[in-house]
Amino acid sequence: MANLRELEERVVANGRVEGHEIRLLRELLYADGKIDREEADFLVVLHKRVQYRTHSFEEFFYNAIKDHILADGRIGAEETAWLRQMIFRDDKLEDEERKFLHRLKGEAKQVGPEFEALLVESMKYPPERRTAGP
Repeated sequence: MANLRELEERVVANGRVEGHEIRLLRELLYADGKIDREEADFLVVLHKRVQYRTHSFEEFFYNAIKDHILADGRIGAEETAWLRQMIFRDDKLEDEERKFLHRLKGEAKQVGPEFEALLVESMKYPPERRTAGP
């Protein structure tokens, strides 16, 4: 994880994850062909710390988390508890997170009642309000 920590500090100092850094993240995190819990936790922290999230980084992040959560095709109580902590870490629900939950449900072979409850709960949050311009 030493190389990952160095990369994290560079990314945070820059404020964004550039294309070459996404390639490096992919190489380091998928070196064994999967994303384990420690690597998923690292990505969540990095995602939280990055000031400007590029579309490429968002896509990489959610795909990597999906690969972690759906490693066995099922979303059980443990995965749901971890997702809940990841999504509600800042007491708000981003539109991308809501879409991600729906995507997970669509791609999972099986989801537990805990995940269904999380999905219902996520629908109670209002969509993000975005404004354009100063």
